Amino acid sequence: MPAPSPDTVQTIAAVLFGIALVHTFAAKQFERLAHRMPAHAGLFHLLGEVEVVFGFWAIVLVGAMALLAGPADALAYAESRQYTEPLFVFVVMVVAASRPIFQAVTVAVGAVAQRMPVRTPLATAWLGLAAVPLLGSLITEPAAMTIAALLLSFLVFRPGVPEAPKYLALGVLFVNVSIGGTLSSFAAPPVLMVAATWNWDSAFMVANFGWKSALAVVVNATLATVFLARHLGHAPDPADAMARSAPVPWPVVAIHIAFLAGVVLLAHHPVAFLGLFLLFLGFTQAYVRHQNPLIVKEALLVAFFLAGLVVLGGMQQWWLQPIVADMSSEALFFGAVGLTAITDNAALTYLGSLIEGMTDEAKYALVAGAVAGGGLTVIANAPNPAGVALLKSGFADETVSAGGLLLGALVPTAVAMAALLWL
Repeated sequence: MPAPSPDTVQTIAAVLFGIALVHTFAAKQFERLAHRMPAHAGLFHLLGEVEVVFGFWAIVLVGAMALLAGPADALAYAESRQYTEPLFVFVVMVVAASRPIFQAVTVAVGAVAQRMPVRTPLATAWLGLAAVPLLGSLITEPAAMTIAALLLSFLVFRPGVPEAPKYLALGVLFVNVSIGGTLSSFAAPPVLMVAATWNWDSAFMVANFGWKSALAVVVNATLATVFLARHLGHAPDPADAMARSAPVPWPVVAIHIAFLAGVVLLAHHPVAFLGLFLLFLGFTQAYVRHQNPLIVKEALLVAFFLAGLVVLGGMQQWWLQPIVADMSSEALFFGAVGLTAITDNAALTYLGSLIEGMTDEAKYALVAGAVAGGGLTVIANAPNPAGVALLKSGFADETVSAGGLLLGALVPTAVAMAALLWL
C-alpha cells in the first residue's frame, strides 16, 4: 500500500511528534539546567516534566493549524479527537490512590507476603511487581499501575537504593503492567482497540495471550526481586506504615472499592464515570478524616500527557499505517515492538484494526508486539505516565531518565517477547 502524500499540516505534525519524542528523552537535562540557571528554574522545571511534553507540543500543533488552516479548522480537529482514555486514567488514578483503597491493598498484600517463604520486604516487592500487574486484567491497567507504584514507592523507589536497581524495577513494572492486562479483553488499551473489531473475547485472550503473559510476569518479577534483594534489607513495610496511621473503617473502604468498580465498569462512558467521580469527591469531603490528599495534580498531568498524545498521534496515520500494512507476520511482531517505543501501543493496534484482510497470525503478531514493547518508553503504554508521575520523586533530580527506563526495560521486554513469540 503506497503511502499518501502528506499535506503541510501533516508534515508539521510529524515533525512536532519527532520533537516531542526527543524532548521526552531530554527531560532530565532540563531539570539539570534548572539547577544551573536558577533565574529561569521555573521554565526549565516545566519543560523537564515528562508529563507536560506531549501536551505542550500538542498545543503548538493546534496553534500552527490555526495559523495555516484557520482557527475553526484547528478547533474542529482538536474537538474531533477521542479523549475518553485520558479522562478515564485521570479518574481511576485519583480513586485507586485514595487512602481507603491503598489500605485495602496493603493489608491484603501484607497478609500474603507474611505467609511466603521469603523475607516480607522481598515478598511484598515480588507481589507488587507480579500480582498487582496481573490484577490489571480485572481492574484495568491504569488502576493496577497506580496501586503498584504506591506500594513499591515505600520499598524500592526510595533513598538508599541505587539508580540501576530502580530503573530495572521500573522497567519490570511497566512491562508487566503492559502484558499483565491481556488476561481479559477490556483492561489493556491496545487489546481494547481491536477486541470488538476482531471478535476477541476474554476467553480468547486467556487462551492465546494471558497464560503466556502470566509466565513472563512471574519470571520478570522474580528476576527483579533477586536483583533487588540486597537493597531491601532495611526497607519499610507499607503495611507497617499504614498501621501507624489511623485505620480507615471498613465500610468506608467498601464504598471506595464500589466507586473504583463503578469507574472501571463505566470506563467507556465518560459522562457516566465523570458523574460518579463527582460523587466520589463529595464522599471524600464528607469523610475527610479518613482521607489523605488526593493525587489530583499528578493525575491531571498524566491526563494532559495522554491528551497531547491523542492530538499529536492523530496525525501520524499517514506514515504509520502503510508501515504496518506492508509487514509479514514475523516482521510485524518485531516492528510493533519497535514502533510501540515511539508511539502509544493502543494507537498502533487501532491503526492495525483499520487494515482489511489481515490474517489471524498478523493480528496476533501486531498485538503481541505492541504489549511486549509497552515498557520501553514513557509513551509506549497509557499507564506509564501514571507510574512516572507517582515514582519520579524517588530518582535523582526527581526525574525519570528516558534512557535509564529503556535500559531497565530491555531484559523484561525480551522475556515478554520470548513468551509471546515462542510459547
